[in-house]
Amino acid sequence: MSDYSEIEEMYLKRIFEVHVDTPDAIVRTTQLASLMDVSPASATEMIHRLTNRGMVTHVPYKGCRLSPLGFQYAARIKRREGLLQILLSEVIGFSGDVTAVACRMEHAIGDDLEAALDRLLGYPENAPDGTRIPMVERAVEPLGKGTLLPIGALPDGATATVDLILVSSVEGVTIGAAGLAVGSTITNSGGVLTCDGSELEVSRPMSMRILARLISDVGG
Repeated sequence: MSDYSEIEEMYLKRIFEVHVDTPDAIVRTTQLASLMDVSPASATEMIHRLTNRGMVTHVPYKGCRLSPLGFQYAARIKRREGLLQILLSEVIGFSGDVTAVACRMEHAIGDDLEAALDRLLGYPENAPDGTRIPMVERAVEPLGKGTLLPIGALPDGATATVDLILVSSVEGVTIGAAGLAVGSTITNSGGVLTCDGSELEVSRPMSMRILARLISDVGG
């Protein structure tokens, strides 16, 4: 369980989002208040609270910037947001407000669940909107034999066996026509997927809902 409240984490994430574009910038108190949709007085109070906890450095009469500890913590929150957006939109096929739901969920997952989700998604580089997923303190594990991945996240040169297909009945017809089924062998060769030796063309969302297990260690 996090030692920080949801509102504290939201402040840290908003400051991080400013720092990504301008790393040396001081985030003005009025700017932060606008980003959080609160009064400047509320933003000032939170800046002092986070300063006392070592997460930000307060610059009197100007604003604040993240401390090294705060930057690492905020990067994890931002990474969880991106991973959850991929899970919701591309794996589950959620059609609601993905950003809002991911924002609520990001505060509830811990390091272990984040690592498992990151591994399941194949350590993606970008969120659905193209935003880079932070690499700070990211625990990237080697992808070994038996690892379950969406076929859309298979590393170049990897071969895997389809284990689970999570698509609608309509999409199932398309997949069946392509000759793909549980047990099929999928290979990623230079970004081109093949199914049992034949080139496979599926949409990105569909490819994230077809899970396959690696036959061998990647690069092995």
